[in-house]
Amino acid sequence: MQQEVPSSERDLFGGAIKAKLPTTLIDASDLRQIPDTQEVFLYPQSGISVIVEILERVEATDNTDAVRFHFDSLAHDNSAESSQSDSIVIIPNDRGDNTPSAIVLTGSQKVPKFNQSAADDVRILMSLFRVETKNADLVVTFNVPVSSQDGGAVGEEGWRAAKSDFENMIRSFRIVDYGLFA
Repeated sequence: MQQEVPSSERDLFGGAIKAKLPTTLIDASDLRQIPDTQEVFLYPQSGISVIVEILERVEATDNTDAVRFHFDSLAHDNSAESSQSDSIVIIPNDRGDNTPSAIVLTGSQKVPKFNQSAADDVRILMSLFRVETKNADLVVTFNVPVSSQDGGAVGEEGWRAAKSDFENMIRSFRIVDYGLFA
């Protein structure tokens, strides 16, 4: 049985956003150049990655269409051989702050890796926070490989742990400085 990893509140984008993340995550900016519009974290014992991205708000006015647009964009960027969205739910923000409610999509993609014969099976946890007043979409994506050619895959237990981490992050996600979107 996998041991639960402690979480703590982390500052994202210089403290403009705060969210609870596992304390063991590696900040990818310590390893490579990351665009200013992204925060990227890596799980040290697997191929799971977490990306928080500030994007221009997409045209879709329906929240379901908007999160599907971002999921389809990710599939395109990943050169996915196939992708499937399994569920979309809204997790309301009931904390009383101005952070938008989370639109959460769970899905999967078959993603080919460079020089590999078979595509990786990657489960996707995606949350969209629509910041309408700033014409921005904040997208949080957990990429969870459940089968992989390079050994970074996690089993069902790892998937459940990642899902729990994702839910903790999304429920704690708060925008504290809207100047971030200026």
